[in-house]
Amino acid sequence: MGNPLRWVMSLLFIVQMYAMMVLMAVFFTPWAIADRRGAFAGVHTYCRWVRWTARWMVGLRTEIRGTVPTGEALIASKHQSFLDIIMICSVAPRPKFIMKRELIRAPILGWYALRIGCVPVDRGRRGAAIAQMMNGVARGRDEAGQLIIYPQGTRVAPGAKLGYKVGTGLLYDQLGQPCVPAATNVGVFWPRHGIYRKPGLAVVEFLPEIPPGMAVEPFMAKLEEVVEGASNRLMAEAGFTV
Repeated sequence: MGNPLRWVMSLLFIVQMYAMMVLMAVFFTPWAIADRRGAFAGVHTYCRWVRWTARWMVGLRTEIRGTVPTGEALIASKHQSFLDIIMICSVAPRPKFIMKRELIRAPILGWYALRIGCVPVDRGRRGAAIAQMMNGVARGRDEAGQLIIYPQGTRVAPGAKLGYKVGTGLLYDQLGQPCVPAATNVGVFWPRHGIYRKPGLAVVEFLPEIPPGMAVEPFMAKLEEVVEGASNRLMAEAGFTV
């Protein structure tokens, strides 16, 4: 069940986290309307706020390892909870996501996502979703930044297995950009669902980039191998047995 005080602090942390999302969104909106740099400033400020308050409110420290990509790149990351999004967005200069289309209807979050250049796709037939994703990315090629995609397509709990979707490989092939794999252990401390947040050290690690030019199938095999291997290592470091 966990420490009752930690339950209370976890709840307070979540309440203030979403309250600050609203307040910061309102504060940065005039700048964000006038200039996309205002939207990125709002995103960076909010994400760093969440990391800071997680540390002192629930004892959850966060650490970025590896070389953060700052130029045009495709970031293919393990996705375990909202926290890995927060951590990547706090350090990537121009983050933008392949995201579920339903999210653009979310108050505040949806507008900011579109403003920073996120690409919404429908969840449906795989072929149609891939075509839509690639077209959306192609239309946004003039928006420099780091395109973040979750190869498994959704949050995956620590220890759970889910295959990697070929859309990541098709994007890698189309964009002709290096792919930076990213591993994480955040799900050990911040679950996909629920209130309780565990203390400890949550890590997102940027791994050595995969240069452009590989065929899709061997690229996907290499991506899954390095991301899953590094994520398992980070989870073991956090005390989780796969």
